[in-house]
Amino acid sequence: MSHATFPGFSWEGFLFLSSEPLGDQTQLIRLQPDPSRSPKCSHCRCSCRQVHDTQHRRVRDANLFEYRVCLEVPVRRVVCSRCGISREYLPWLPPHARITTRLRNHAEQLLRLLPIKHVAQLTGLHWHTLKTIDKARLSRDIPTPDLSRVRYLAMDEFALHKGHRYATVVMDVERKQVLWVGQGRSRESVRPFFLWLGEHCQHIEAVAMDQNTAMDLEVQEHCPNARVVYDLFHVVAKYGRQVIDRVRVDQANQLRGDRAARRLVKQSRWLLLRNPENLEPGQAASLDELLVANQPLMLVYLMKDQLKRLWYAKSERAARWRLTHWLNQALASGIPSLQWFARNLKPYADGIIASASYPLNTSVLEGVNNRIKVIKRMAYGYRDIDYFFLKIRAAFPGNMR
Repeated sequence: MSHATFPGFSWEGFLFLSSEPLGDQTQLIRLQPDPSRSPKCSHCRCSCRQVHDTQHRRVRDANLFEYRVCLEVPVRRVVCSRCGISREYLPWLPPHARITTRLRNHAEQLLRLLPIKHVAQLTGLHWHTLKTIDKARLSRDIPTPDLSRVRYLAMDEFALHKGHRYATVVMDVERKQVLWVGQGRSRESVRPFFLWLGEHCQHIEAVAMDQNTAMDLEVQEHCPNARVVYDLFHVVAKYGRQVIDRVRVDQANQLRGDRAARRLVKQSRWLLLRNPENLEPGQAASLDELLVANQPLMLVYLMKDQLKRLWYAKSERAARWRLTHWLNQALASGIPSLQWFARNLKPYADGIIASASYPLNTSVLEGVNNRIKVIKRMAYGYRDIDYFFLKIRAAFPGNMR
């Protein structure tokens, strides 16, 4: 057989010797050292004339058309005048690796686009091998954040597994970069982030979050100059669940004798929760009909709109006045669920008022949470939590401006 390079492939320092089929759609290629080139020491890269011993290894290379390529390589140990006995330097085959650099790079490109399961089917590599490759790629490529520039944070939680298991994600609001992801949502769970932030905690000016007391207390302890800003989205979502839904159910129960009216109230959940600008003409007419016919629902619906306005005040003084006025109206409404919500909202007044000076919100993290769900669905879940968290950080590397 000719020593010519195998079509489309080359292996520095080696020549093609022979090939033969090895099972279905697998081709075994045997290589031999190129006699015109001296092997190099893997430590100092110096050429070596003396070979200590040779060991034949089988490794995988990138596919050739529909065939999987398996190489039989005579890997030599050389006698180096500087380093003693060391392995021969092979730029296309890392030490102890079972796949070539070419196949590794090909797998990395595929893993940027496809789930591991699909890449395993395309390349014939094991799931765990591909996970190791991708995890190393992510650790290498994810940009290191410049903590000295971080001033505004957004913190939120997301469901990690079923059974009320959660994780916390922290993002640099200005650069849209996920800085940290950790398991849990307690004070102990989020504390490692602030310890990692270290002296840069004093540069943090504001932190957006939901009404999570654990996060609030950790921010106060570690970031003395930061203002906590409670997120509009979470407060309004909680208002929808705890007030609008409760009043809607109570009103439906009172209309048991009027089946048509009861059905209208029971089916009105999304009409009441959706923003008016997102309603279709027919839905807007149905909402108007419902509110005219039901005074308690009209009241809590109008109070929802006023609640949103608290986050759009031009100054903290105006925000404080709006909040006080809203709380007084809620307590005087005579609606138990609305009164209960107002009493529970009052302790969070400072975080709502702070939004006038720091118009932050965690809406960007809602986008992160949606992307996290897509990442989980693509992989049908993750057994390696660290790998999953690296995937999240890689999906939001930041704009670096």
